[in-house]
Amino acid sequence: MSRNSELFEQAKKLIPGGVNSPVRAYGSVPLDPPFIKRGRGSHLWDEEDTEYIDYVGSWGPLILGHTHPEVMQYIKIFLENGTSFGAPTDIEIKIAEEIVKIVPSIEMVRMVNSGTEATMSAIRLARGATGRDKIIKFEGCYHGHGDSFLIKAGSGALTLGQPDSPGVPKGVAQDTLIATFNDVNSVQKLLRENGGDAFAAIIVEPVAGNMGTIPPEPGFLEGLRSLCDNNGIILIFDEVMTGFRVALGGAQDRYGVTPDLTTLGKIIGGGMPVGAYGGKKELMEQVAPSGPVYQAGTLSGNPVAMAAGLKTLQLLQSADVYTSLENLSAKLEIGMLDNLNQVGIPAQINRVGSMFCQYFTDHPVKNFADATDADREKFNAYFKYMLTHGIYLAPSPYEAGFMSLAHTSADIERTLSVHKSALESLS
Repeated sequence: MSRNSELFEQAKKLIPGGVNSPVRAYGSVPLDPPFIKRGRGSHLWDEEDTEYIDYVGSWGPLILGHTHPEVMQYIKIFLENGTSFGAPTDIEIKIAEEIVKIVPSIEMVRMVNSGTEATMSAIRLARGATGRDKIIKFEGCYHGHGDSFLIKAGSGALTLGQPDSPGVPKGVAQDTLIATFNDVNSVQKLLRENGGDAFAAIIVEPVAGNMGTIPPEPGFLEGLRSLCDNNGIILIFDEVMTGFRVALGGAQDRYGVTPDLTTLGKIIGGGMPVGAYGGKKELMEQVAPSGPVYQAGTLSGNPVAMAAGLKTLQLLQSADVYTSLENLSAKLEIGMLDNLNQVGIPAQINRVGSMFCQYFTDHPVKNFADATDADREKFNAYFKYMLTHGIYLAPSPYEAGFMSLAHTSADIERTLSVHKSALESLS
């Protein structure tokens, strides 16, 4: 038995499924997962010292690559003074200033500890501000594991075939209504049937990243903005994945549509556990202790996590960062498309900036139904080939891949070579 398999067997005796987040168990592939020992730049090494080119990037946060020297050094400065105080610190103000400066919709921001905590808090704020209960989310979009969101969810829930989770009370589930991503008419129908004044919020991933990578069709985000304006509904962009990823100011910057509230995570913590939610001042001042909507967190804004996030955001504002990411990502996309054409396997590649996904299907992927129609068995065989040849991808056809600034042309050339061989093995 390999070292990775030994560790997995040991972990399953102590941790549910052997992992602390479901998709890591590789149950849908199915394989035993590699246990990662270290990372540097664009590469990972597991407990057997197998080296991989990494396109997971800790599921999105590591846009600068692993162990970036400036981020690591900055963390150490703060770590020497203590890990957490449960009290205000100067660096909380500094990262808030950066977020407000960068993200178009945010005038005030509250730091939390995860993307899930951010989305849960944003929904509570929307309900508190409007006095309404119902929300609309989109089939296949994942907003963390809060009760309101585990109805027809994406990401791990979709990968494991459990989109509706036991343990979610019926009273909570009935207040979450489901629309179709990229279909404004499906939202209009819900508003007509239930009354626009029943809804507190519409929450959406502006680029869906938990059923692969699905960009918004022209007019979709604009349509949501208009419907929210006309019905007094709070529009929430879940930019946990897209924030600082698809553009410096996130998807709202890239597409020019401004939500009322924005949730953030992943990149904002530079690899540390961090989330945030923010928006218009009049909304955010309803959060305790300024207002009546309660939310708190012992470790929120801890200085070590703030240091990692602040340095990352500062580095992302350097010249040509997003041009470099675009060029690297485009090179990978063009090469993958060329391989698919040469081998003759029908597949789609969706990409927005440095997010991408390959679907084994012969038709465009624009929503949940399109994504789940793709050939899952073919993906599993493809994934196994790529992993055993040193290319580390998410073990699910419904997860985005991520490019980092640490990836090199040599990484991409190696990836494309393995990619072509993987496709040939399927044909």
